[in-house]
Amino acid sequence: MNFDVFNGDADGICALVQLRLARPLESTLVTGLKRDIQLLQRVDAKAGDQVVVLDISMDKNRDRLNKLLEQDVDVFYVDHHYPGEVPVHCRLKSLIDTNANTCTSLLVDQYLEGQFTAWAVVAAFGDNLSDSAIRAASRLNLLDKQLKQLEMLGICLNYNGYGASLDDLHFLPDSLYRQLVLYASPLDFIADSRLVYDQLLSGYEDDMNRARSVKAEYQSNAVGLYILPDEKWARRVSGVWGNELANQNPDIAHAVLTHNVHGGYQVSVRAPLNNKAGADELCSNFPSGGGRKAAAGINNLDEDQLSVFIEAFKEKYK
Repeated sequence: MNFDVFNGDADGICALVQLRLARPLESTLVTGLKRDIQLLQRVDAKAGDQVVVLDISMDKNRDRLNKLLEQDVDVFYVDHHYPGEVPVHCRLKSLIDTNANTCTSLLVDQYLEGQFTAWAVVAAFGDNLSDSAIRAASRLNLLDKQLKQLEMLGICLNYNGYGASLDDLHFLPDSLYRQLVLYASPLDFIADSRLVYDQLLSGYEDDMNRARSVKAEYQSNAVGLYILPDEKWARRVSGVWGNELANQNPDIAHAVLTHNVHGGYQVSVRAPLNNKAGADELCSNFPSGGGRKAAAGINNLDEDQLSVFIEAFKEKYK
């Protein structure tokens, strides 16, 4: 059997789109919310099976990865998050790069020697790597209008991955992947699938307009912290709004906290765009926290840890 395991955001989906356009293959899809990263736990593979893993932290899936390798399962692992110590095993092939200016889809694009670069551009925009996206797109001779379309698709695909449960999402990530993989070019998808694209775009715009009315809970010359209510729109928009705040104020770190059903907070942290570092270190100090240098998060920050987080956030980016 073949298993394709991928993050449910723009980067994970677009990485798999590229791979399966280049190498069509029937597989069992394993994915979920953007914050649902311990996906290898769901893979029931046996000796001789093949598993592709895209855009989820190797460090967070290490025990299950080692178990699969011990069972003689072949694993191809591509990611840009902190991996910890990468296992050395004849069954494992990995492409890991934690550079703050790359993403999994850009790594897949390099691996495939640019066969479907436009999808990597979409993913890079989704991960708020605008400069990297524009550099990759320079090989495609796109019109400004077309580049903007790829940017908005990436933002909308990333937006669709956020939520406390799959019920918060406009489209399930595996369903969205199945629609996208039908198109060699994301521009063709946008032209042919207006109902899907327009629903994502209108949902994004409505949610963002609500978020923009929220005032900062704490603001200084170095950091900005915002707290959103426990509502679907807030859970969906927490990550992409953090990206927008980072783009508007590239010298400032931002944290967007959303009240959750557990009585605590879901946290999204964006390091300053002019200093893409430290977000992963900050969030990893808290249970259920992790991510990458420029963007990280905490799945559930207990209420009594809020003041501790705020002080750690201020100290990290003072």
